[in-house]
Amino acid sequence: MWHFGCPFPSFKGRKKNCFGPQPCCGALNLLMIPLIMSVLYVWAQLNRDMIVSFWFGTRFKACYLPWVILGFNYIIGGSVINELIGNLVGHLYFFLMFRYPMDLGGRNFLSTPQFLYRWLPSRRGGVSGFGVPPASMRRAADQNGGGGRHNWGQGFRLGDQ
Repeated sequence: MWHFGCPFPSFKGRKKNCFGPQPCCGALNLLMIPLIMSVLYVWAQLNRDMIVSFWFGTRFKACYLPWVILGFNYIIGGSVINELIGNLVGHLYFFLMFRYPMDLGGRNFLSTPQFLYRWLPSRRGGVSGFGVPPASMRRAADQNGGGGRHNWGQGFRLGDQ
């Protein structure tokens, strides 16, 4: 019997331990906005000069976007605590990951643990552009004489004379 969101049956005269799905979902909901805002803050700092659009066609530089969202949420009456925490965590991450080691010559405090490199090796390649086959398929097509396409002729590359 599910009672008040607890997965435990109700026992008469006994107290229940209610650690069901609601506390977990509440914790995820609590962390969702700060996580999004911290990632947005880091993206905005890495793309400082990009022009972004906000509601009603308002255009400004990307570095101001997290603060505009915080101000907009304040205007519509929402709590800005989650946005502010996200911006502060994003600022701390950006400073420790990029500013301090690169601009100020300090040591890198944040690095990816080695077990993640063992579990998820960083492979290069495998991604090609839109409408472009991966490099391995292009090599096979070149070896097969064009991959069964119609032979339109040799053609001339621009700049070759």
